[in-house]
Amino acid sequence: MRHVFTALTAAAALAVATTSAQAADYVTEPTHTAAAFEISHFGASINRARFDKEEGKIQFDAAAKTGRVELTIDVNSISSGVAQFDKHLKSPDIFDAEKFPTVKFVGDKFNFNGDKVASVDGQLTIKGKTHPVTLKAIQFNCYQSPMLKREVCGGEFDATIDRTQFDLGYGMGMVTGKDVRIIATVEAVRQ
Repeated sequence: MRHVFTALTAAAALAVATTSAQAADYVTEPTHTAAAFEISHFGASINRARFDKEEGKIQFDAAAKTGRVELTIDVNSISSGVAQFDKHLKSPDIFDAEKFPTVKFVGDKFNFNGDKVASVDGQLTIKGKTHPVTLKAIQFNCYQSPMLKREVCGGEFDATIDRTQFDLGYGMGMVTGKDVRIIATVEAVRQ
């Protein structure tokens, strides 16, 4: 769930990073976009998983430092590397993928440090629950892609959320804590 938020925020930050002086539209590039999350397991190890299917659209005006991002993550694309764990993550105990097949992030406030995106504020929706989330930019850059022959902006973003706000309380006090780190890696192509 955090990786979904992270992916959405990263896409927004990438779009903001563009040096264009006019508003532009961007679409996330699937081979370089993924959302992941990390959560403590009994304080001994860290459980990690990622969502492999996301899609997003970003509208951005670098000169005005404004924009909007909408990212949607396919919950059924979750991958921890362990099939049995993936099945449990999709179950009603956790993400309830049959009832809630997507996670969505909508960001509409870009915060800058000079000309660089520092964070993106938005709303994250998981299991029908929507709460504010700020994705902080770890790094981002825009470049002219030699393969696509277009501008591409991308970055790495993270946030920590309280999973109980999203009805993801399975195992509280028994297996894991409430804090989940979301990591979003996003590259978006200017249209």
